[in-house]
Amino acid sequence: MDWTWDLSYLYKGFDDDAFAADLARVPQLLEEQKALLAADMSDLSRLEALTDSNEALYALLDRLFTFVGLTLSVDAENVTAAKYDDKLNMLSNDVGLVDSAIDRYIGGLTNLEELIAASPKLQTIAFALRETARDAIHILPEAIEPWMLEMSLSGGSAFSQLRDKLDSTLLVDYRGEQLPLAAARGLAYNPDPQVRKDAYEAELAAYKKIELPMSFCLNSIKMEARTMAKARGYASVLDMTLQNSRMDRETLDAMWQAIDEYLPHFRRYLRAKGRYLGHADGLPFYDLFAPVGKSARTYTVEEARAKLVDELGKFTPAMADFIDNAFEQRWIDMFPRPGKTGGAFCAGVHHADRSLVMTNFQGSFSDVSTLAHELGHAWHNRCLAGLPTALINTPMPLAETASIFNETMLAHQVLKTAAPEEKFSLLESSLMEITQTAVDIYSRYLFETEVIETRADHAMSVEELKDAMLCAQDATYGDGLDKSVRHPYMWACKSHYYSSGLNFYNFPYAFGDLFGKGVFAQWLEKGDAFVDDYCRLLRSCGSASVADVAASVGIDVRSVDFWRSSLEVVKQDIDTFCQLCEAQAAQ
Repeated sequence: MDWTWDLSYLYKGFDDDAFAADLARVPQLLEEQKALLAADMSDLSRLEALTDSNEALYALLDRLFTFVGLTLSVDAENVTAAKYDDKLNMLSNDVGLVDSAIDRYIGGLTNLEELIAASPKLQTIAFALRETARDAIHILPEAIEPWMLEMSLSGGSAFSQLRDKLDSTLLVDYRGEQLPLAAARGLAYNPDPQVRKDAYEAELAAYKKIELPMSFCLNSIKMEARTMAKARGYASVLDMTLQNSRMDRETLDAMWQAIDEYLPHFRRYLRAKGRYLGHADGLPFYDLFAPVGKSARTYTVEEARAKLVDELGKFTPAMADFIDNAFEQRWIDMFPRPGKTGGAFCAGVHHADRSLVMTNFQGSFSDVSTLAHELGHAWHNRCLAGLPTALINTPMPLAETASIFNETMLAHQVLKTAAPEEKFSLLESSLMEITQTAVDIYSRYLFETEVIETRADHAMSVEELKDAMLCAQDATYGDGLDKSVRHPYMWACKSHYYSSGLNFYNFPYAFGDLFGKGVFAQWLEKGDAFVDDYCRLLRSCGSASVADVAASVGIDVRSVDFWRSSLEVVKQDIDTFCQLCEAQAAQ
């Protein structure tokens, strides 16, 4: 079977007449919206007409951006895709300007509640309209907005594109051959310790080839973020991110407080794993993802497919059918190759009710778990199907709920039937993942905070960025890591730092993991009766605040105790793992 994804349901290619027609239709719709804003008509008629026009516009943009972006993500050297990516970025500025004009109009309506009450169409998107009216004060001043958006094309957007090209085309010199960066990083899961160590050293050496341009990309993107936050009237970049995430500081501080309290337990786990692998001074970074136990089995794609269908299908048969269909319909681009970006993601195509998953599968259980994670995003997209575009904008923290639920479900189901040796291995794999989403994510949050604050004074050099990353790792991993073998280039490795207009894309992973585990606990308690509640929760993510969505299933995310309760489950797993390690050493 072909394990590259099939984008033909979007367009047959860049020479497809439908692609050209959709591209030409976008500016026409923008002109129609401008005309509606200027027309002599009632506010009710105008707002309803703008709602319909926006739905049509974003259906086009959904298809166009997905087709171009996904083509580039697996083929960085595609010149035609790069050309259209540039065209769409310029077009998105025009879209942004009209969006802002609409938002200013909505923000200026003194009778918005009366209009909503008078229209079933507007009642459907009432949450989005009220949010737009509230946030209108943060729109860029009309006189400067076109110029700032246009400058961003040669600023943050350009540097983000450069970063992706540097990452996807970097070749790593490993044992006499050249590997794509994603393939070299994938060797961190190899059962052979020398392979892991050699791949780590080769990866660090490779970053030296791109460290300077990467540093310019990061500094420029974060300076633009500071400028945009000030121009929009936010006190800080973090405040801007939190408001866009529909999340408050009280929630964020409660989560970090709980994670900070439990860091000593994560360090116990890391030291125990280090001792198990023969290290005396903590775990070297290259062994963070090392498999343990005798069950370091690998999976073919078909075996992974069967495992996911079987285990996740125990939540509901509809999930099993959904996952099987994703494989059958080629929603997944599976393997690493030159020109393909690293990592994994899921892109939803809302108006086609499909999702596209990119991964770099090499057969480890972690790779199977990654598929479960990304297919969780896809299931979330399915739960949002049929909603107006205005109600599918899931804030970053809640966007990880379904993916973490799937990961947790997979681990839970597999552990129930695993043999003792396999349980040891799978327990460690689960701890490895939560360590990344709690400890490593915390380090990324601390690092990005320092970069944004320092950027007010100067652009950070490569050495400063490396030092800041090591300091962040020291503050979080502590003595769990061998201080002489850490990863000073994690700032160059993680693409999330480089998303223009999307800052602090780190805390949502910690939130999502611990919140997802809390939601999973509800399913364990309530069983099949919780399935519909869970799907309704996912469907509501674009139409309520983070706190309100959580409250719909009885969770108070502003309470430190909720986060402690999730982390206490992790602590119990760490206790069990450490005991198993001691038992192994005594044999």
